[in-house]
Amino acid sequence: MGNGPLRVAVIIGSTREGRVGDAVAQWFIARAGDRDGLVLDVLDLVDFDLPSGLPEQATREMKRFAGRIDAAEAFVVVTPEYNRSFPASLKQAIDCAYDEWRAKPVGFVSYGYRSQGLYAVEQLRSIFTELHTATMRDTVAFNLLDGTFARDGTPFDSDGQGQAVTTLLDELLWWGLALREARAARPYVC
Repeated sequence: MGNGPLRVAVIIGSTREGRVGDAVAQWFIARAGDRDGLVLDVLDLVDFDLPSGLPEQATREMKRFAGRIDAAEAFVVVTPEYNRSFPASLKQAIDCAYDEWRAKPVGFVSYGYRSQGLYAVEQLRSIFTELHTATMRDTVAFNLLDGTFARDGTPFDSDGQGQAVTTLLDELLWWGLALREARAARPYVC
């Protein structure tokens, strides 16, 4: 584990054709990449051939995904809101790992119509609590209808969104380093 930069996996949760999740994630990564003390690993679910149903034995792709989750010390989940929830592809990916999530912080970048994806985030909080993670209070959230997105799906910069990224990263870094030290001092019990 060491004292190096915090290893943060940025998980792009949508696999839908025509998604804006990749553009939202790249916008976030550009801002987070300027932050000292972090090393980012992008896990775009489009790049993983995860099965639509969980088999009795984990596939090679499931193991590859779980290995990347295990190597991370913190997570940022980029999720859309579909029908007041998050995509099935994201739930399937979450279920490919279990112990690998434990005692690590999770932050959220969400997007949707009007509600900014916050219904999806609230449901994800329940799931990540069950996995023994610490979810961050503050989020980065976008309303796809408010004119803050360019034609290619990239968000325009705004002071409010920039401050939201700073706040999320401040929390994630604090929790990530605290939990890193805790895991090094003693095994997590559950």
